[in-house]
Amino acid sequence: MTREELFQEIKSKKSFLCVGLDADLTKIPAHLLELEDPIFEFNKAIIEATSDLAVAYKPNIAFYECLGEKGWVSLRKTLEIIPENCFTIADAKRGDIGNTSRYYAKTFFEQYQFDSITIAPYMGSDSVKPFLEFKEKWAIVLALTSNEGAKDFQYITEDGKPVFQTVLEKSSSWGSEENMMYVVGATKAEKLKEVRAIVPHHFLLVPGVGAQGGSLKEVAKFGLNEKCGLLVNSSRGIIYADSGLEFKEAARASAIKLQSSMAKILEEAGIA
Repeated sequence: MTREELFQEIKSKKSFLCVGLDADLTKIPAHLLELEDPIFEFNKAIIEATSDLAVAYKPNIAFYECLGEKGWVSLRKTLEIIPENCFTIADAKRGDIGNTSRYYAKTFFEQYQFDSITIAPYMGSDSVKPFLEFKEKWAIVLALTSNEGAKDFQYITEDGKPVFQTVLEKSSSWGSEENMMYVVGATKAEKLKEVRAIVPHHFLLVPGVGAQGGSLKEVAKFGLNEKCGLLVNSSRGIIYADSGLEFKEAARASAIKLQSSMAKILEEAGIA
């Protein structure tokens, strides 16, 4: 999917919602566990409930690969039912170099047909550039995260600026706003102003809105650009809104609440 195609979907749906498919066998509704492929059935219900509201889906690969062959089958089946007009993100956080990165890219871009993959850039350009060789595919680089350990490295000051700014400055020259995005945690919304000063036109994948405490209003205030430039992810707040027989309806209600807020934000910005 191209940047313009993604932008058109955002305008069409009046939404920049990304739904995280973190399907956990210990959390999905108990009645699904009786089925042959409970992970797939759970994802199918969530996708059916939200596909008119979401512009992207983000399976967290760890939740699938931990199940071995069955998990990979569930993932493939899930991808096959995600509508073609929805952007897909392999939340895999790969971070190796050379041929290893190239084969990771082939796995997720060719075998599983994802539109994008999240990447840890600690090993430098060698760990990112192989992913940029694929037409209309995206590298989503970790820039600034919200976890407790983020301060261990990301905020270390070097030459008068924190490391996360150096990551943005250096990596932005490896690709362009047409094939690179950045992960910026929603609970660090005030930092989006600094991020935008360096990468004003790139899309940002922003996790942490909802269950993790991030504010959609604050994210939009500091992160919105002329093409929206945001994919705001919600996982637990939508997919685990209810754990009973009505989980699908509850997921939809939570997604509608977020999408409605996004529609208002886009309208006020003159985008939708």
